[in-house]
Amino acid sequence: MTNVYETVEKASKTGKVERGVNEVTKAVERGIAKAIVIVTDVDPKELTQHLPILCQDKGIPCIEADSKEKLGISAQINRPTAAIAIIDAGEATLDSLQ
Repeated sequence: MTNVYETVEKASKTGKVERGVNEVTKAVERGIAKAIVIVTDVDPKELTQHLPILCQDKGIPCIEADSKEKLGISAQINRPTAAIAIIDAGEATLDSLQ
């Protein structure tokens, strides 16, 4: 299985990703997200607990990662982020995430 962070990094460099809980929520509700990644170290947990349910309703894969710092770095931003939506995978392969 390919590392989640490597996939997010490749998608953010060659495709399109949305960063942050609000943008990810909008992408899922609009049905434009191909997959989302949420972190388990977010505090409070309520910030992201609605996302797996939304993804299940829309049939969008929801992958967990362990570090908001690492997720932010792999998404090409210099700050931690709790969630990423992959809109266009670019050269990344999403099959390895599921």
